[in-house]
Amino acid sequence: MYVCLCKGITDHQIRRAVAEGADSMRDLRRQLGVCTDCGKCGVCANRLLRDTLNTAP
Repeated sequence: MYVCLCKGITDHQIRRAVAEGADSMRDLRRQLGVCTDCGKCGVCANRLLRDTLNTAP
C-alpha cells in the first residue's frame, strides 16, 4: 500500500528501511523522503514504523 503519495513510498519500503536500521521518523525522512512534502503521510508512516519496530525479532 502507498503510504506517501507525494514520493510514492510504500509500506514495504518503510519496513525494509526499518529492517536496515531506521528507527525514527528522522531516519525515514532522510532515507526515503517520507513526510517532506505535504506531511499527510506522517501519522501513517509513524504508526507503521512503530508497529514494525515492535514486531522485529
